[in-house]
This record gives sequence, structure tokens and C-alpha cells, in this order.
Amino acid sequence: QVQLVESGGGLVQAGDSLRLSCAASGRIFSNYHAAWFRLASGKEREFVATITGSGARTVYTDSVKGRFTISRDNARNAVYLQMNSLTPEDTAVYYCAASSSSRPLSVGVSGYNYWGQGTQVTVSS
Repeated sequence: QVQLVESGGGLVQAGDSLRLSCAASGRIFSNYHAAWFRLASGKEREFVATITGSGARTVYTDSVKGRFTISRDNARNAVYLQMNSLTPEDTAVYYCAASSSSRPLSVGVSGYNYWGQGTQVTVSS
């Protein structure tokens, strides 16, 4: 099993930056893909970004390309989401997720079987 704990959320103004962190425990983290999803009020959980276990490949949803960067430090069992040029549309609860690297890299919720509790990001205009 993998346990995931997010941190770094908060209230910021439009144009600001935030860095989310996800701390993993329980297994060798490099054996797991990791991803960030977000859930905004009244919407379904949305894919944001994912990264392979080695960190060699990343995928982003179109709305965050050029603004967000996903990265990981397997020595620290951590994955990060650097968010720049934030807009009110980025307001959501952000979740860290993981799945075995034996599975295909996925952009869907069903592709991940380990989830954190989420961290709130609120962007004011």
C-alpha cells in the first residue's frame, strides 16, 4: 500500500504561484506513477498532470500547460506541482494519486488506486 499526504495549498491572488507537495510512504515510490487531479465545486474530478515513476515522462491537461510543472524526488518519496500564473479557474481541491508503474500511464481517475486527502487551493481575482 501507498499512503499519500498533500500539503502546500492556500489562498492566493490571481497571478501568484503555489507549490504543492505530496509525501508518499509505504512502498518504493519510484515503482509508482504519480499524478495530480483537482475537484472544483460543482464539477467532476479533473486530471491535471502525471509523471512516470522514473520522472522521464510527464503529461498535462491543456489548461495548465506552460503554467504548471509536475516533478518528483524519489529519494524523498515526494511529488510536487509547481503552479504559476494562477487564475480563479484553478480554484479546487487538489489531490495526489499514485498507481503501479506496471500499469500504463493514465490521465483518468480510474487509472489510479491510491489517493491523498486533498489540499485546498483558492485563487481570488
